[in-house]
Amino acid sequence: MTMAIEIKGDSVTLSKECLEEHDFSYYGRMKGDVLELSLVEAAFLIERERLDFGITLKEFFKIASSVQPDLDLKYVAYKDLRERGYYVKPSVTDFRLYPRGGRPGEGPASAYVYVLSERIYLPFVELVEKVKLTQNVRKKMLLAVVDGESDLTFYAAKTANMQGKMPQLALDLVLADATLLDDRVVIWDEHHAVQLYRAGFYGKLVDGKMLHISLLECAYLMRLGLPVEEGATSRRFTTLQFIRRAKAIEPEFAMKLDVYTDLRDRGFVVKTGFKFGSHFRAYEQIEDVDRIPHSKYLVHALPKDFIVTLPEMSRAIRLAHGVRKRMIFAYRGKKALEYLDIGRAKP
Repeated sequence: MTMAIEIKGDSVTLSKECLEEHDFSYYGRMKGDVLELSLVEAAFLIERERLDFGITLKEFFKIASSVQPDLDLKYVAYKDLRERGYYVKPSVTDFRLYPRGGRPGEGPASAYVYVLSERIYLPFVELVEKVKLTQNVRKKMLLAVVDGESDLTFYAAKTANMQGKMPQLALDLVLADATLLDDRVVIWDEHHAVQLYRAGFYGKLVDGKMLHISLLECAYLMRLGLPVEEGATSRRFTTLQFIRRAKAIEPEFAMKLDVYTDLRDRGFVVKTGFKFGSHFRAYEQIEDVDRIPHSKYLVHALPKDFIVTLPEMSRAIRLAHGVRKRMIFAYRGKKALEYLDIGRAKP
């Protein structure tokens, strides 16, 4: 009996007679007496020799790819997940993924899958919007990145509620005189230097006496009352003057200061992430500077119009994973700074 199969737009329809002859449970969706399959579902069934309407898989892809962009990428992800034993259904973000043992119609999906080529340039705001859409319906977001050899790497993306445990710094600890020398600031008084270092892990003690603090640390402490003078002239800086000087030294200073200030205000100890290729490493709590724990997060500040290149994202995440840290991307939301946590995942 010849199957009554027809390609209509971005779907494939199977007639009632076809359904009586073959079992297509958990594929497509019923519309009256016909089953409507997505193109990627149809391709998978053709490859598995469960669907035959007189053309090869190659011929089907030639027709279907002209209708649906990136069908080949979606097929790689769909095939991988189905062969792992998962049920997968088309959705607004490519696919809905059901938990292992779960089935469509018998329970909710656990995640949305967003399929991407490693070569694309992705506006960061677009990624954030998809993550928030997913979280609004209480699902996880999985990014399925297909590389040039059709291998898949999965990432989980979610918003992060960043909250540290460090108390606010006592104001009497920031009243020591400080001097700007080139691109760092020195606190000379040994007592204040040691106290400030131990109270909040600010700066680095040199010879156990002087405290070298970064431009970011200095700007933050100035807002709490730290007096700072210019080394060459002994002129006292206002906070605004100091920030202007720091921006001339470091072009990304303003963006980084916003994130540094926000994380400090949230109770984190924030140190440079230079050795790890990111802006910051963030500690939830440091009880004793003589026994500093591993930082939990690497944090990188992004401008509002940032364009994601997936190889760069992959490098950052792999490095963070290799040093047992979470990779956090900080960005300016509509009302405040927000944070996105992206890490390697296994479906």
